[in-house]
Amino acid sequence: MPMQRRQLLQATGSMLAAWAWPVRAQAFDHGHGAWTALLARHVVLLRGGQASQVRYAGFVADRAALKAYLGVLSAVSAAAFAGFSKPQQQAFLINAYNAFTVELILGRYPDLKSIKDLGSLFASPWKPKWIPLLGSTVSLDDIEHQMLRKPGAYDEPRVHFAVNCASVGCPMLREEAFVADRLEAQLAQQAQRFMADRSRNRWSAAQGRLELSKIFDWYGGDFQRGHQGIQSLAGFAARHADALADTAADRARLRSEKFDISFLDYDWALNDAR
Repeated sequence: MPMQRRQLLQATGSMLAAWAWPVRAQAFDHGHGAWTALLARHVVLLRGGQASQVRYAGFVADRAALKAYLGVLSAVSAAAFAGFSKPQQQAFLINAYNAFTVELILGRYPDLKSIKDLGSLFASPWKPKWIPLLGSTVSLDDIEHQMLRKPGAYDEPRVHFAVNCASVGCPMLREEAFVADRLEAQLAQQAQRFMADRSRNRWSAAQGRLELSKIFDWYGGDFQRGHQGIQSLAGFAARHADALADTAADRARLRSEKFDISFLDYDWALNDAR
């Protein structure tokens, strides 16, 4: 082969390779459009957006679309995931947790009153490994505790307001997918919505006590590790004084961080919009 032709082919091949790599790298939809389309159809906002219910019957009708989205998530390799930015990884894992949770519920819907009915006295519905993800088979617990909450990975306590356990007591299932370029704003809004929901968190002025969701009892340590300068549950609550209390005096008390804290019972009833 003449030298000039060989050089031309080599240069063309290099250009094609350079063009093809970004296409492959960007093939995954970090906008999670398919998941947003499903959520927009089947999530019902309550109390001005502080909470939500899920039309699981609608998801049943759209189950093929849900399974297609889950298939896209499952097709992402561990190597590809490692190449995502941290916000892209977080959004991926949060959306995966929520979407696979919906799929779990559909497996027994409508004969299901609580996600805990999928377990037993000795077995948790979050521990079975049935989810094909990142080249392995994992559980919902693996996604939440070994990936999203893994110390040093993201150190983001507000993930507790983003993952949804299909229960009334749980922070709301968001009406759109989480996406990397808006992740900070989405997490901030989820926290604000949850803290403003008086059925889950409330200030008792008469007793001078803050009554918080059981989530803060289970995962209080996550809110004491210095995220955004917060070192305690009281410090986290102080940031949300406007959402938790109605009067200036009560808000000032909350901002003082000097009050008792108790935890409310958790409602495990299915968050179904029947």
